[in-house]
Amino acid sequence: MTKILVAALLPVLLPVSLPAQEGTAEWTLEEIFSSQTFLTKSLPSVQWVGGAKALSYVEFDSSDGSKDIMLYDIAAGTQRRVFDGSLLNGDSTGFVMSEYSWAPDHRSILLTGSHVARRRKTGGNFALFDTTTQELSLMTTSDEPQSIIKFSPDGRRIGFVRSNNLFMIDVNTGAETQLTRDGSDTVINGMFDWVYEEEFSIIDAWEWSPDSRFIAFWRFDQSGVPTYPIVRYPDGDVHPTLEVTRYPKAGDPVSVVRIGVIDTEELFTTWIDIGEEVDQYIPRIHWTNSPGILAVQRLNRSQDTLQLMLADVSDGSSRVVLTETDPAWIDAEDGMIEFLKESDRFIWSSFRDGYNHLYLYTLDGELERQLTSGPWEVTEYHGTDERRGVVYFTSTRQSPVERHLYRIGLDGRRMKRLTDEPGWHSSSFAPGMLAFLDTYSRIDEPLSVTLRSNEGEEVAVLVENTMDQFTGRRFGRHTFVKIPAGDGELLNGWMLTPPDFDQSRRYPVLLYVYGGPGSQIIRNQWGGSRFLWYQLLAEKGYIIAAIDNRGTGGRGKTFMQQTFRQMGLKELDDCVETARYLKSLSYVDSTRLGIWGWSWGGYLTTLAMTRAPGTFRAGMAVGPVTDWSLYDAVYTERYMGTPENNRDGYRETSAIRHAGLMTGNLLVVHGLADDNVHWQNSVLLVEALVRANRQVTVMFYPERRHSLTGNNGILHVYTLLTDYLLKNL
Repeated sequence: MTKILVAALLPVLLPVSLPAQEGTAEWTLEEIFSSQTFLTKSLPSVQWVGGAKALSYVEFDSSDGSKDIMLYDIAAGTQRRVFDGSLLNGDSTGFVMSEYSWAPDHRSILLTGSHVARRRKTGGNFALFDTTTQELSLMTTSDEPQSIIKFSPDGRRIGFVRSNNLFMIDVNTGAETQLTRDGSDTVINGMFDWVYEEEFSIIDAWEWSPDSRFIAFWRFDQSGVPTYPIVRYPDGDVHPTLEVTRYPKAGDPVSVVRIGVIDTEELFTTWIDIGEEVDQYIPRIHWTNSPGILAVQRLNRSQDTLQLMLADVSDGSSRVVLTETDPAWIDAEDGMIEFLKESDRFIWSSFRDGYNHLYLYTLDGELERQLTSGPWEVTEYHGTDERRGVVYFTSTRQSPVERHLYRIGLDGRRMKRLTDEPGWHSSSFAPGMLAFLDTYSRIDEPLSVTLRSNEGEEVAVLVENTMDQFTGRRFGRHTFVKIPAGDGELLNGWMLTPPDFDQSRRYPVLLYVYGGPGSQIIRNQWGGSRFLWYQLLAEKGYIIAAIDNRGTGGRGKTFMQQTFRQMGLKELDDCVETARYLKSLSYVDSTRLGIWGWSWGGYLTTLAMTRAPGTFRAGMAVGPVTDWSLYDAVYTERYMGTPENNRDGYRETSAIRHAGLMTGNLLVVHGLADDNVHWQNSVLLVEALVRANRQVTVMFYPERRHSLTGNNGILHVYTLLTDYLLKNL
């Protein structure tokens, strides 16, 4: 592999770089962001069928715009179409497929999508497609949105949510039964409120029991949660509309949660005893393999104590079997749990020894053994093959900037790595842990999808992308490096130098940041369209750099939790130290250093331009948080506490409060319909800058959320960023 060009840099973290390539064609924003020129192939919506006998996926038919469902026979190595999406093109009901799932017997497919009624598109009607008779039966024709649509394990019924209530429908008769009746604008059954879905990364707020008799569900009373208004400007309508969302900011009341269990035969609900405290969270529930026993995870409001409870659904009684505590925080999103089927034990994950590892417990909460250990993290638990006595997981053991699949015995011995190629591996296992899909890429190689045995042996390459589509393009040199922080800590980073890099010249540098707790942008992984945008900038004579500052993930709890109750300050220190280091390099123009980021990275950008004046000549902040008191309660309080009990922390980490210090050129970009990081963040920052007589450039995007997608939004914003950079750096 090519070594790094510049002796002044610290040792290379990984021997991986994208060598400069000869070519004459220039990169264009239109090709990168709005055409199919550099589109990589993938395998969307994969599902295993018949254990590990086959797998299905969606294939887009460009001739008529339909979605087909394809089936790949693993033994034969052949594929065939099992659902022709063009069948819906002439459907008078207006049904449009968006998702699919197989019936438990794999004889029919549940198609979920949307329904057009009175020229108004609403979501979530569903249909059954019989793969034998090729008949399509529309199961619902509601004008109301429907969601979280799932077969019961026995395949006899389908459950779903409509109008914040749970329903089920009999597959054979089509008879519909309403299971809850108190759903309203403030009471939600079977769906999550905004903040749960966003911060606990969980979608389905109800679950069938393994025997198909019970449905366990979340019930949210959000009547006490403050509302946030978003003004919408629909195209062609002279009158704006108002969208109101229940959104708890830091310190605000949050939804009151209950866990109910519906007996779908007797049609009554039992409420689980989750304690008298209402100011708490229930981030996960799980059915155990013991009949009628539901596991419930309970997290306190300050998110430093997590308890696992086992509840009897016959009377709702519960008992605590395991308690996790941490002086800083517990991120329940990282929690992993599985109840083993052939023994009264379960797998649990914890950061208790400083790194996230797997533990084996009995149902009584007794620790049997720690399964994994060492100065590395388990990042994903895939499952246990009890017959072979092995556990499968993904970890950082090889490197913090890579992900590899491993297995280890239930006795905590015989650990083996199953993926060899350096880079980023994501695994999806078949039922029974007999095979897995390995989705792999590295920084100089687009993704591939390979079917492998549970020993890691290649069975078939299902998707392969090559660099052929980039023939004639010039690539800069992309190299992983270590960059020193002020306290001597070495930060993982990368640098991209121009294709015609010359050490005797001096180049402007753009530093890309994200930086949020547990996040990671320094990866040996293909970066998609943003990676190609960086190549465009490198071709125009810019060096691009990036770092994972203190507080980011993949390097253990101590590294991550240094930012507790002062989120943004040490991260900013690392940006400043990185800037100082970059400016010391002979080939860097020390007067032309810029910084940019999106969301958390937008926050760090605004903080750098205000709290560290003079460090960066230009900053570009997209969708930034500008003061943590403006962001949601679950995320912010996890790391900062409440504004009431951490006033100094909130004040010192606010870009708004330090607006008067700003120097340089700042671009602030925001979507007016952003329901995640509200437009209010940028509005209040701009107001503070105006009062301080500091100039700022602002661009807003009507009708777009946090990602700014839709109606040419992405091409427009990257054109804006490119033009701003060329003019100001």
